[in-house]
Amino acid sequence: MDMKSKWNAKYKDRLNELKEPDPNPRLKDLSVHLHGGNALDLACGLGGNSIFLAQLNYHVEALDISEIAINFLQEQAVKQQLNINPRVCDLTDVTQLKMALSATDLIVITYYLDRSLFPFVKSMVKRNGFFFMETYFQSPKTAYQTISNQYKLKPTELLNEFSEWKVHFFEENDQEGRQTVFCQKV
Repeated sequence: MDMKSKWNAKYKDRLNELKEPDPNPRLKDLSVHLHGGNALDLACGLGGNSIFLAQLNYHVEALDISEIAINFLQEQAVKQQLNINPRVCDLTDVTQLKMALSATDLIVITYYLDRSLFPFVKSMVKRNGFFFMETYFQSPKTAYQTISNQYKLKPTELLNEFSEWKVHFFEENDQEGRQTVFCQKV
């Protein structure tokens, strides 16, 4: 099964159980820093973060490989009259991303890891703009997870990768096996 089919199937299943997608709780907690502008939500899924950001006066470009997720988010954007532009996009083609987008105030990535996006993020976020990322990391307490280490961050990887940025929040949660960073380009 190719990646697009895999994610379409996952989101179709999730829609059968879902009332409304929720934003990431840590992103929500950090919203005191978020004052609108342009935002890019990469691997947006069903759009919980995109909807939340649009409610904070961001114009959101929401990208995901799944047509199921993008169609759902488009419906939600119209229904709630939110400034969200959902688009199907294969994030593994960074050159296509750069051509299709302009510099932005905020980039959000949750539970998707492609390290080749790090240089893209660094080049696309405007000066004084923000980057929020949360995904799995290689915690000894979550070694049993079925997720391949290829898709998990190494300990302090985000902190090291964005060390030249002003870090407002960093956390490694061993119990949940997640790493989170919220930083500002200076």
